[in-house]
Amino acid sequence: MKNKTLAALCLGIAFLGCSKSSQNKKTDYPWWKETVIYQIYPRSFKDTNGDGIGDLKGIIEKLDYIKDLGVGAVWLNPVYSSPNADNGYDVSDYKNIMTDFGSMDDFDLLLSEMHKRNLKLIMDIVVNHSSDEHEWFKNSRSSRNNPYREYYHWWPAEKGKPNYRYSLFDVKGDAWKYDSLTNAYYLHYFSEKQPDLNWNNPKLRKEVNDIMIFWAKKGVDGFRLDAFQFAAKDPNFPKFPDGYEKNFIQYYAMQNGLHGYLKEMNSEVFTPFNTMSVSEGAGRNFVDAHELVDEDRNELNMAYAFEGVDIAKYEGYKLTDLKKVFSKWDSAFAEKGWLSVFLANHDQARMLSRFGNDSPDFRNPSAKMLQTFILSMRGTPYCYYGDELGMSNLNFNKIEQYQDIQAKNSYAKALSEGQDMGYFMKKLSFESRDNGRSPMQWTSEHEAGFTTAKPWLPVNPNFKTVNVSSEEKDAASNLNYFKKMVNLRKENPILIHGKYELLLKDHPNIYAYTRTLGKEKILVLLNFSKEKSSVHIKEMSQQPDIWINNYQSLESKNQTVSLLPYQACIMKL
Repeated sequence: MKNKTLAALCLGIAFLGCSKSSQNKKTDYPWWKETVIYQIYPRSFKDTNGDGIGDLKGIIEKLDYIKDLGVGAVWLNPVYSSPNADNGYDVSDYKNIMTDFGSMDDFDLLLSEMHKRNLKLIMDIVVNHSSDEHEWFKNSRSSRNNPYREYYHWWPAEKGKPNYRYSLFDVKGDAWKYDSLTNAYYLHYFSEKQPDLNWNNPKLRKEVNDIMIFWAKKGVDGFRLDAFQFAAKDPNFPKFPDGYEKNFIQYYAMQNGLHGYLKEMNSEVFTPFNTMSVSEGAGRNFVDAHELVDEDRNELNMAYAFEGVDIAKYEGYKLTDLKKVFSKWDSAFAEKGWLSVFLANHDQARMLSRFGNDSPDFRNPSAKMLQTFILSMRGTPYCYYGDELGMSNLNFNKIEQYQDIQAKNSYAKALSEGQDMGYFMKKLSFESRDNGRSPMQWTSEHEAGFTTAKPWLPVNPNFKTVNVSSEEKDAASNLNYFKKMVNLRKENPILIHGKYELLLKDHPNIYAYTRTLGKEKILVLLNFSKEKSSVHIKEMSQQPDIWINNYQSLESKNQTVSLLPYQACIMKL
């Protein structure tokens, strides 16, 4: 039979049935465990000065929108001075603001206005490398005797070319760049415009700690350390096995010295200023991850592992693999440590296009289903700007359309190697980082209300229907569903701290799991398919107490549930 009582769920009362049992009371946990973090790519959020580039004043203008989402913190991608070779991840001055984004006064106002709204700010700190236009590097390359020489990794040419190191961004894949000025090579794990900093040097480490203290004194609430798992390097640069770049993480991440750097950073910055900390990447294995974030390690607060987000490729993915990855990470952190939960960020294509279905027929239910997943798992959810609307990929088909240095360099590399460029372009169109960086879609007006000028990256053509203005007025929209789901999580600690247990691990379409806290238990059912699927759930009662549902009804009978395409629901057991 169909449970008709569920029809009202999409009309704004999705969580009225959530009873608060005694074991469900709030307890004293750090704020970063109990909030939802909203990630903003500032270049693409809101332009206020008509140059086609988002700015800090644009974020200030939209703070009430962000607050209304129910989130408690914002992770802001880099806004420091930069020549912008890698969209701000090549920093030329860590204590100044890129003119594209505004001024330090604008930043100070942003932070003040956020704190007035009880929103916290997490800054991106990019210190595995700097820009080659940073004063440190300019001095470093000027002379072998310059005091800043040891701020970077240099290899004298007279010793012969150093052992090969793989570059993630370089066209030739070589991380050593020859510089004729001092007849030496410098190291760059990313672009040649991003020379790697030498963390073996205590003077460099003090400089970085001083930079973080500068921002912490302003009142910044947390730091996200970009690519920091790569920071430690053996200065002898021994030879690695042939073909190691296929599994470069094993050789680049968590090398000797890294934990010492983090303990020093913790004692100098994180603990004295009570700032939250998370590093991009979680090392090579669970041991690495725990050594980064377990409380007694005095290093970082939270692991940010990529294994789950990396599953979805152009060729597709298996739900059973997704379940396996998220379940094993949860199990590894069930008793100790803390995880980030996410399916999208600035280095990925859009979540909806990769893990859901961005066709008009299934856009809305699949976007809601994915949000239900992220916001019902144990750990701190990270929600990327625009995903609350169901924003999707740009679907570029020409290399001239791309702005991303990684896309351009990988295209040049593929061309030089004689790859099948037709296949390459289709894969790039699906996976490119530019997909996740298109301008925020505010209205159905000119350029989605993002700018009055030509935007730095095209607005997705679907902005006429997928935008904040339209979705705010629609009770059944992705946006309003996201707000309900955030509030549901905030009101029910079981969704934050409850034990996770996977059900139906081999089902190809349904992701089902329970969360348990004390005597309370809930069931989460997610259909990751465009097909209707029926499953038997022995834990279900005859009349389930539905907390939230992305459709107006749920078909259930005798503990068998029939889920519509991309249907998602949470019920109390």
